[in-house]
Amino acid sequence: MKKNIKKTNKIKKKNSVFKDVICSMKDNTFEFFRNLKKEPKNTLLSLVNSVAEGVKNNPVFVTYIVVNVFIGILLRFFTINTIDNLLLVKPILGDMAIVIILGSFNFALKEKRRFPYLLILSIIFTTFCVANSIYYTFYTSFISVSLIATSRYAVQVGDAIVENVLQAKDFIYLLSPVLLIIIYNLTKNKNNKKEVATKVKSKSIGKENEGIRKMIKSLIGGFIVLIVFICSLTSLEIGRYAKQWNREYIVMRFGVYAYQANDIVKSIVPKLTSIFGYDKAKKTFDEYYKDRSDTQDWENEYTSIFKGKNILVIHYESMQNLNMALSFNGEELTPNLNRIAKDSIYFDNFYSQVSVGTSSDTEFTFNTSLMPTNTGTAFVSYFNREYVATPKLLKDMGYYTFSMHANNGSYWNRNIMHESLGYERFYSKTDYEVLPENIIGLGLSDKEFLNQSVDKLKEIHDSGKKFYGTVITLTNHTPFDDLDKYGDYSVSIKEKVKNPETGVMEEVEYPYMEGTKLGNYFKSVHYADEALGEFFDRLEAEGILDDTVLVLYGDHDARLPKADYRRLYNYDKENDSTIDCDETDPNCTVINGNTYELLRRVPFLIYSKETKAKLHTTVSNVMGMYDCMPTLGNMFGFYNKYALGHDIFDAKDNNIVVFPNGNWVTNYIYYNNQNNTYLTLKETELPVDYINNNTKYTEDLLSASNSTVVYDLIKHARQTKDSKEEYIEENIKDLYEK
Repeated sequence: MKKNIKKTNKIKKKNSVFKDVICSMKDNTFEFFRNLKKEPKNTLLSLVNSVAEGVKNNPVFVTYIVVNVFIGILLRFFTINTIDNLLLVKPILGDMAIVIILGSFNFALKEKRRFPYLLILSIIFTTFCVANSIYYTFYTSFISVSLIATSRYAVQVGDAIVENVLQAKDFIYLLSPVLLIIIYNLTKNKNNKKEVATKVKSKSIGKENEGIRKMIKSLIGGFIVLIVFICSLTSLEIGRYAKQWNREYIVMRFGVYAYQANDIVKSIVPKLTSIFGYDKAKKTFDEYYKDRSDTQDWENEYTSIFKGKNILVIHYESMQNLNMALSFNGEELTPNLNRIAKDSIYFDNFYSQVSVGTSSDTEFTFNTSLMPTNTGTAFVSYFNREYVATPKLLKDMGYYTFSMHANNGSYWNRNIMHESLGYERFYSKTDYEVLPENIIGLGLSDKEFLNQSVDKLKEIHDSGKKFYGTVITLTNHTPFDDLDKYGDYSVSIKEKVKNPETGVMEEVEYPYMEGTKLGNYFKSVHYADEALGEFFDRLEAEGILDDTVLVLYGDHDARLPKADYRRLYNYDKENDSTIDCDETDPNCTVINGNTYELLRRVPFLIYSKETKAKLHTTVSNVMGMYDCMPTLGNMFGFYNKYALGHDIFDAKDNNIVVFPNGNWVTNYIYYNNQNNTYLTLKETELPVDYINNNTKYTEDLLSASNSTVVYDLIKHARQTKDSKEEYIEENIKDLYEK
């Protein structure tokens, strides 16, 4: 009984202290701002003195604040990479407020637990910075905690992360916990003596809550910084923070810790869809699709030209458009892809629109004409939603639908998600003969995979049933380090020059792209192209292409360093170096943030006997992965009311490609929404509000797409429609009977 009474009193005492802390914080904060208004000079001077006293008396806590704010600054500098980021006050205030507020609670702990608490916080902040630094190198964006569910897929590409992504700068953030430990050890003895003196003094004058008072002061300081930070924000910045489409913008304006805090909230939201947010998402969805027809309401010269034909899609791993224009020493890099493109409807201004889900995002957008989500990935986080997808629609039209990929079926959750999209059969690694000598990179080599796939395709084709199949290649995947298996394709420069002494012509070789990551990628590309050529020739020999339309797309770019592209386009062979680029020099190719994004174009083509005979053409209007479904739907006779893209032959010159980060591109402008810059692509006079209108269009589209996927709104819309139709039918029946 006494024990329970003692425990109850202890809880009451803690609650009382907590209440006092809250009241004290409120009173002191209001008093500070009242004094600031009346006597700003004296109030600020008092604040400076208080801070100086805090610095003197709490070196470990101050070190904790300084180093963690500093690594936040370093992260912005090394990623967004502008000197302006070192001078921006807003993100520093945002980071500082979070660091101080979280750190303040250390004073409420016992003395021996204070440093471990601050060290744990520092390790967390450091982890955020390291993870974002590595992630930004690969994706040019910042990481989301919602990706924890997909982190297991990084295991298979661990070598790529170490070789192509991990850099020395990624370790500089370890400065935070290391410095904190050093300062703690340097001041430990001094603090112990001070602690003894403080205890004696506390007993003599009854000051038992010194730690609580320190916590109050620190929290007040943290909230003052937070209030100043919030007051400095514009309504536009607050709106973008709430939406979190543009991660780079948020980190640049709010700081990495404020971004990560918002991201944690945003990542939890999908789990609470049944409780919060549905009404707002439904309103966004209804407004966006309210004028959409239930049936296709346009026609053009390509309408139904392939209706009833088989469709074979080649998901071409990491194949970029620029490869098709390259030759080394007179030998084309992609001769087979080039010859197929010449006989195809070839789209040379095509973008893949991927986010963190890379290949899986491409499959998703290609088949649904929806965008990747802003948290998690559709394949892993939203596999159980209802989608209007190409395989489903064709299955309803009597097609046999299947997919083929010689990787584990669980990778990117394909064995589950492919069924959700409407594929009847998924041929995965277990359906192929995988031998050690046939493995390149992550799995079965493309040549062996495609060769074995032809046997399966022939069996399907000979059954006489129409089919829609997707073949997903694998070899041309980062890290591009199986050089001995790619063949002997050289990416050097070989020239014949006359020896000045002998007068004899001799061959001279310059390294050029040899030994670079991009050069290794080119070797892998050439191998993948050889595999494609062999596959195409076998399909023709087996008669499969007689009544089959071949659709090929590059799933995304190779995500390789800008420095390698600068070397590719600005090589000084005499000095084996990269020429310093001057934007005014017409012979120099500038590779900056915006031009680098344009290099990420991937090939897209549609090949058939008809295109080879008379329909082959090159389409240069800008096009994205979400335009594939409506474009192919017009050709094959299926339609998706919820498609975000357009039939390119209907949109023509007016098309716009939206990227998951809020950037967009048209035939005239590439607009970078993250730093509010743009690159002119075609000289023409544009309306004054051209950028604003397209940016609003982009935001509306991304919001509608995310609402559709996260809240499963296609399913809800269909259920509502079915209920209405059922109600109308019942009433008509009753009226007729009466």
